[in-house]
Amino acid sequence: MPDETTSFPPLDETSKPGGSSATTITGTIESGVESGCLVLEFEGTVYGIFGSFDSSVVYAGAQVTLHGVVDTGMMSTCQQGTPFVVSEAETAG
Repeated sequence: MPDETTSFPPLDETSKPGGSSATTITGTIESGVESGCLVLEFEGTVYGIFGSFDSSVVYAGAQVTLHGVVDTGMMSTCQQGTPFVVSEAETAG
């Protein structure tokens, strides 16, 4: 498991269509259908995992609790799941 931080370009909160209030989801991270993409299923919804997070915590197979926001207006090459932008990630347990 990598011990580096994965970072994506910062998102301007004022320009994010579909942004919503803070949410917490918990589950097991899985590899997405596209290379490098991660997903998590929570309460019947598949979420694509985005944002800046510690890749030693968030990786395929990890059980995690993620805090962040759903961004239904986000464009992505992952083509899977409802975009979830992580603000904080921790090991579930």
